[in-house]
Amino acid sequence: MWQSSPPGSIYDYIRVASFSIGPDGLIEQWSRRAAGLFGIAAHEAVGRDPVETFMPAELRTGGHRRVGEILDGKEWTGLVPFRMPGEDAVHGLAEVYVMPSETESGEPAALCIVVDVRALRCIETDLAASQAIFGQSPFGFVLFGTDFTVVRANQRFATVFGGQAADHRGRTVDDYLARPEAERLTATLRRVLETGDSVTDLQLVGTAPGDTENHHWSMNLYRVHSGAGRPIGIAGLATDVTRRHIAAREAASARRNLALLNEAGARIGNSLDLETTARELLGVAVPGFCDLASVDLYQGLLTGDEAPPGSWGSLHHESVGGSAELRRVAFASAVSDVLPATASDSTSTDGATDPPALGAVHRYSFNSPCSMALRTGHIEVVPGDDCGFVQSTLAVPMVAHDTVVGLVQFSRTKGSEPFGERDRALATELAARAAVCIDNARLYRREHERALILQRSLLPPGDPEAAGLDIACRYLPGNTATEVGGDWFDVIELPGHRTALVVGDVMGRGLRAAVAMGELRTAVRTLALLDLEPAEVLSALDEVARGLGTPGVSTPSDGLGGAQWPSRASHKARDADLSEVYLATCVYAVYDPVTRRCTFANAGHLPPVVVEPGEPALLLDVPPGMPLGVGGEPFEEVEVELKEGALLALYTDGLVESRDHPLDEGLQALRNALIEPELPLEDVCDHVLTTLDTRHGEDDIALLMARIQGLPVDAVGDWRLPREPRSVARARELARRQLLAWELDDLVDTTELLVSELVTNALRYGEGEIRLRLLRDRTLVCEVWDAGLVQPRRRRARDTDEGGRGLQLVGLLSAAWGSRRTPRGKTVWFELPLPDGEPAAERTVEQLLSMF
Repeated sequence: MWQSSPPGSIYDYIRVASFSIGPDGLIEQWSRRAAGLFGIAAHEAVGRDPVETFMPAELRTGGHRRVGEILDGKEWTGLVPFRMPGEDAVHGLAEVYVMPSETESGEPAALCIVVDVRALRCIETDLAASQAIFGQSPFGFVLFGTDFTVVRANQRFATVFGGQAADHRGRTVDDYLARPEAERLTATLRRVLETGDSVTDLQLVGTAPGDTENHHWSMNLYRVHSGAGRPIGIAGLATDVTRRHIAAREAASARRNLALLNEAGARIGNSLDLETTARELLGVAVPGFCDLASVDLYQGLLTGDEAPPGSWGSLHHESVGGSAELRRVAFASAVSDVLPATASDSTSTDGATDPPALGAVHRYSFNSPCSMALRTGHIEVVPGDDCGFVQSTLAVPMVAHDTVVGLVQFSRTKGSEPFGERDRALATELAARAAVCIDNARLYRREHERALILQRSLLPPGDPEAAGLDIACRYLPGNTATEVGGDWFDVIELPGHRTALVVGDVMGRGLRAAVAMGELRTAVRTLALLDLEPAEVLSALDEVARGLGTPGVSTPSDGLGGAQWPSRASHKARDADLSEVYLATCVYAVYDPVTRRCTFANAGHLPPVVVEPGEPALLLDVPPGMPLGVGGEPFEEVEVELKEGALLALYTDGLVESRDHPLDEGLQALRNALIEPELPLEDVCDHVLTTLDTRHGEDDIALLMARIQGLPVDAVGDWRLPREPRSVARARELARRQLLAWELDDLVDTTELLVSELVTNALRYGEGEIRLRLLRDRTLVCEVWDAGLVQPRRRRARDTDEGGRGLQLVGLLSAAWGSRRTPRGKTVWFELPLPDGEPAAERTVEQLLSMF
């Protein structure tokens, strides 16, 4: 069937032309292609001599001879230079094929086929270049036809996929790649053919014949056109990039591991809590490093056992029955909420062999990989079960300071990349970092618990009681992340039914702060028993605080069984090492229930709060002074008379200060929380703690609240006696009468005897007017005041002495006795317990003889 020559025919590309020569040797027919080749129209060429028209003058003789030979019936092929009409220079070279022919009348003629030699040379060059590139390239070249079958492949392509280059003709992509990759490549070929858009670096994965390892190829695809621009196929250039892919994968793995280590350094060990640290480790590992992970810690470590190394995991320690008890403290999964299959080699405490649940206590069997890792301290690789979905597991012991504290298991599921050497090194590093953090958390928890025990042991036991005061207190320690602080409070009974209220805070945290707090609290109690004024107590306490930070300095006793004061040498040593200085704040208040007066002294502490009935809460204006340990500044006292039913609150900064709001706001919030002081005192404390935004856990909180309840008027007997001998009898009479009015008949004789002794001493050794006061509350207190400054001193009388046994008698018959200075002299007092209905114990012979 005849049809038109399609565009892009080879004849178009090589520019084939034709013309014919008649019997007379002149051009008889002139094709359109000849007109295009020579640039001469048909009407200009027909009837002309081709030799005279196209050939140079020097070649015309030979040309005529050749034409004559052709007309004689001889074929000829040759190269003929030609020139364009009207020009002298030769413009081209034609390859002419002359074939003799005959006219209708039988006369000789010739048919001439002309090809432009220049077009032929271009074709030869293009073919040579194409063959060189296609055949000699070190890359795999393949040409797909429009039906996506291989039209041509070079030898490099055949070397990879077998056979000779010609053997691949007619194959499809399914012959080289697995179905998913083949479908992806076919779709790409179709898109390139349809759109003409080239594709670069198409990544393909497959296996070469006879090879089991996957190869990675990078393929560039572009559409191929004919000379006329018609698409005739898709060319592909394939490069094996397997090594580059492996190198890139290793580089990416190294970057990932480095990023994981950086993340581990930032995220692991921030909480100082064992379980939280384990969860932080898994938060880094899953899913960035593995698909499943779990952490087991030794049960002895979690329970705080202070056992010697080896009890829960020193290296090379062996247990005949398997590993020691462990507890699963953390588990993480990126694929499902199931446990790793490798955990099945453990046995729970109840005998079950299923994988341990979170929080379960279990053991690993002796021959299991996990037990081996725990014993040797080396990582063990556990292959997955064919029936399970875990590909492999790394059992990594957690080693800190040559002690195994637990085991972490990293698992990857089937389909994930298997663990390599880099992964094992990374797993060991992650486990080691977490182990150090866990061991630090264990040590910190031990120190924190010890400090907390010490701190709590130094606080007042139970609910403190005091004459004329209803007291409630709260102490909330900080959490394990903030360490133990140095907050303390105390309620100290003083002579005369007075009470000292103390609240303090040692700056800093930890065991050292708790120890410093204990020393200061002991010093406060000792100084309070000396019955010093509040400002004097703080001054002496400041000296104690300045000596706390000086190691190895002996402090001589004051000789009275009280505090031990730092020496001058300790001050010099302290100045040489300011880093050891302890600073503390403290408020010290002394309340007298008879007068309802309270004397305050403050060493850099927050001001007390007072709420009087029907009035808003007020911050007492007590000069703050310098913190304890600074030294060099005196402390001032402020005396305040408190109304009956008033509420007094002493507290530490943890109650009102936090990083989220300024101190002024916290103090105002405290005042606002004390709007109902008439509620029961315990309820007031709870209301304050629940109302204020204390951010509990950031700091210790100490709160001491007292409601003022002065002694009733009928519970006080107060008399002034002239300085004369008859005042002794008068004092006995007044005491007898008061005790009978109080229905304390059982105490009359003892009280009369002791009152007479104290009044007699005041007459003999004292000065000025004598004052006698009896106070009845939980005990009976008798006080004798005079203006003398000489303090009484108890001594043992010799057998020949007629006196000197009065204070011995007071010490024997009273529950307690003592003396204290007053602004205008001294006070000597004794205390008797109130009768409880039981007969008084008889004195022993030794006790009675000790008075003589």
